[in-house]
Amino acid sequence: MALIHLKFIALVFTYMTMDRLQKSGLIYLYLLPLLVAIIGFGIGQVSYLIYIPLWLINTGILAAAVWRLIRPGQAGRKYNIRAWAAAGVLLIIPWLLFSIFAGMGPLPATMAAWLAYATEQQARYSILIGGGIIALMGFALLKAKLQEQGEQTFSMLAFAAMSLAIPLFIINMAFWGYYLTSVFRYLVTLPTGEKPAWYPPVKALFYVISVVEVALIYLSALLLAISLKRAGVLSLRACRWYIVFALTGIVLAVLPPFLPEPFGTLGYLAAIPAIPFIMPYLIGVRLLVFSRMARD
Repeated sequence: MALIHLKFIALVFTYMTMDRLQKSGLIYLYLLPLLVAIIGFGIGQVSYLIYIPLWLINTGILAAAVWRLIRPGQAGRKYNIRAWAAAGVLLIIPWLLFSIFAGMGPLPATMAAWLAYATEQQARYSILIGGGIIALMGFALLKAKLQEQGEQTFSMLAFAAMSLAIPLFIINMAFWGYYLTSVFRYLVTLPTGEKPAWYPPVKALFYVISVVEVALIYLSALLLAISLKRAGVLSLRACRWYIVFALTGIVLAVLPPFLPEPFGTLGYLAAIPAIPFIMPYLIGVRLLVFSRMARD
């Protein structure tokens, strides 16, 4: 209990020693996924001539916020601060990329609308693939750092779960972005309502792939939180919150889609490709704060 109080005092001290821009940047980093979701679902799709410049400005703001938190200073010998910060940055970058979805809006509701914006859909899923690869790199670096601190078991399990998830994630995103686009171009040439015999089995196959990869990403975040708690980076309370949200995500991901509301909608939201990466993103922000605590 005394150790928890000391960590809390250190966290408060770290926040108090931040200047106004650092505090504002940190708050913005924590709010980013929520703001992207509100804008994306609330406003919907806008012209790329609008959202790409705004995304570039947002990227610059986020990069500046991250830099002000990790700007070079005297590194503490115990925690090798730069490596912790580098792992945090790698976990943050995916959502820095995903923030462009605020302008793209939700997926088109019809095949015709999908094909009208086929290039944007392929860009969307290409960005998701890139974000998944970068997140895996963050897990790899974080595993190495945690093992240096003596935490072997859960860091390895977290990396193993993510290593299984990302190949499935890449396959699933390639299916949505490229295979489905080609299939839709074929389906619109058929009589209304007619679909080839092979379409339902392929769709069922990728439903299973989606469920597995989403559940594995949530599981990897859960295991990573436990590992960070054992290494003294996360508090017990924070670790418990990560476990609760990860388990909730896993349960919602594996629920069958035919269940009554609100379970159908909640399951859909939990399985949106960018959503499972929110927990690793928040862990990345926490690592930036931790690296500053260790430096100060």
